[in-house]
Amino acid sequence: MSTLPTCPQCSSEFTYEDGEMYVCPECSHEWSRAAADSADEKRVIKDSNGNVLQDGDTVTVIKDLKIKGSSSVVKVGTKVKNIRLVEGDHDIDCKIDGIGAMQLKSEFVKKV
Repeated sequence: MSTLPTCPQCSSEFTYEDGEMYVCPECSHEWSRAAADSADEKRVIKDSNGNVLQDGDTVTVIKDLKIKGSSSVVKVGTKVKNIRLVEGDHDIDCKIDGIGAMQLKSEFVKKV
């Protein structure tokens, strides 16, 4: 028996096939078999210098970053410890001292 992929949205193990689609009965998410095959290939996230980033790395901000909806700014040279890589446009999830939890784009950081 072949093993079906877990749901990319809710991580449910109870997925099933419906023609060329996979369906999750818990959250009703549907995705194609081609999307599941490409999701198996791990996405490589690189910093501004081309170094591969991994969960738990420490990075430094290379550009002043304005925080949307606030007058605060993340200054150049700010060290961000223990990053987590996530899917999406802003692919780094982190907590910055004095600012709090936020997401950053990998193109604005460099690995320490």
